[in-house]
Amino acid sequence: MTAGRFIRLAETLRPSVQLVADGKPIAALEGDTLLVALLGNVAHLRHSEFGDGVRSGFCLMGACQDCWVWTEEGERLRACTTVVREGLRVTTEPLEARWPNRA
Repeated sequence: MTAGRFIRLAETLRPSVQLVADGKPIAALEGDTLLVALLGNVAHLRHSEFGDGVRSGFCLMGACQDCWVWTEEGERLRACTTVVREGLRVTTEPLEARWPNRA
């Protein structure tokens, strides 16, 4: 398992919330943002759609547009301002990126 980018140092007694990211189960704590949940479990948030670099959020407050992720149904979420909920299922790449080549 890849180490997370964030390491929780406090507030460890809140109830656990289970969610799924890119098909893999991850755990968060009630009240965490989706960005905290993801970066507590993985090394980066997503790949840049404009190059080959990885992204991990930038401003952490909803201003920079760097932390977009998607629900499995295609709804776009800003990870830094979305509070986790039990059973949430997200993907770190847009559904369009998984479509077969349309050429």
